[in-house]
Amino acid sequence: MSTNCTAPPTLLWLRRDLRLSDHPGWQKAVEGGGPVIPVFILDPIFDAYGAAPKWRLGESLAALDADLRARGSRLLLRRGDAAAVLDAVLDETGARRVVWSRLYDSASIERDRKIKASLKERGIDVESVNSSLLFEPWTVETNTGGFYKVYSPFWRAVAQRDLAEPIVAPGDLAPPASWPASDDLASWRLGAAINRGAEIVARHAVVGETAARDRLDVFIDDRIDRYKSERNVPSAHACSGLSENLTYGEISPHTAWHAGVRARTERGHAAEAEHFLKELVWREFAYHLIYHTPQIETENWREGWDAFPWRDDNEDAERWRRGMTGVEMVDAGMREMYVTGVMHNRTRMLTASFLTKHLMTHWKVGEAWFRECLIDWDPASNAMGWQWTAGSGPDAAPYFRIFNPDTQADKFDSDRSYRHRFLDASGPGAHPDATAFFDAAPRSWDICPQGPYPEPVIGLAEGRHKALKAYEARSA
Repeated sequence: MSTNCTAPPTLLWLRRDLRLSDHPGWQKAVEGGGPVIPVFILDPIFDAYGAAPKWRLGESLAALDADLRARGSRLLLRRGDAAAVLDAVLDETGARRVVWSRLYDSASIERDRKIKASLKERGIDVESVNSSLLFEPWTVETNTGGFYKVYSPFWRAVAQRDLAEPIVAPGDLAPPASWPASDDLASWRLGAAINRGAEIVARHAVVGETAARDRLDVFIDDRIDRYKSERNVPSAHACSGLSENLTYGEISPHTAWHAGVRARTERGHAAEAEHFLKELVWREFAYHLIYHTPQIETENWREGWDAFPWRDDNEDAERWRRGMTGVEMVDAGMREMYVTGVMHNRTRMLTASFLTKHLMTHWKVGEAWFRECLIDWDPASNAMGWQWTAGSGPDAAPYFRIFNPDTQADKFDSDRSYRHRFLDASGPGAHPDATAFFDAAPRSWDICPQGPYPEPVIGLAEGRHKALKAYEARSA
């Protein structure tokens, strides 16, 4: 499609959709026929990101800008209130149309609703599209017309749906002849809060659209045939790792879905590939819930849990945050997060269970810390995951499911390779990633590899007994 130089520009407001391929927003923007100006706005919602996701956002923006420049376009960067920034760029460019990809958390929905109304009052054409989910939350309903509160029937409702194949990137990005002024990405200092941890985490981050597609290809070619059987073993490297890329929209869920479907039907990995598809739908279920019940981000999702005797923040929780509980699998998981920016899903459940059950600490304490430290932080998945583990959420783990870290270690880390990688930081057998934890940890923690490993913050039997007693009292 050639650009009509007389047609007014379209602003493509990018958010968590930082890619070119399978991007309905890009497709919709170039259909306008005029120049397309892609803009990212560091508004208060993005500015409030935790240290690690904010740093990782900056890396994604830099990668996308490089991709755009290689194709004759660029990314316009502005900081401030989104409505005010859009008004200013519309005035500067003469654009008469704005396109964006929908988001589903309550803060984004409210912002977008107000902006859409304001722009339409100005006579600006506004179009929003779905670029980040397989299924819009309102399109999946129970037989009675409500939303799903349990995952299994949600999966059954969508498993056989036909999903359109991913769309290719636009052949012509339709850049304007002249560009409005842009902020310098470095001036935003998105990595300031992560401080010295950025250099450590950068060794493990897989950034940008090309890297995300390569990661998917490696998973499909080399790992999906053992995904279901080995995905709970942290050292097996059987998972896709795509949560990081899905978070920033560097790859679309449609692309991942269709790759999984092809593996299921063409490669003879039916059971393994279907389990991967179920995990993609678990992410969809989280967004289904955050859309229909936005309180899941901040309040107990289930009724009757507000009186549960969880502790607020406390010294035991601080030891948990520092990876110093003296319980090896818990500490290994927390240290993995500081070194790599992510945590294996099995240990996410384990560390969350330990905090909310053995240490009887409110899930909000843990949710906030993961929000600060994970480069794959996702508002829907993080909130639902914490409440699922704690017992207060939808489709929650039953109260008596209290992960025993030692039993989990025997089952999923029997050769101790995961714990060795993140805990053995001194001596001749020290692992570089275990040592890197001390380089990434805040200096205020005043810890070093030569220090003794701490005694357990609580006996596992004692912690389980206290938790069971509290859960049983709530159920009585």
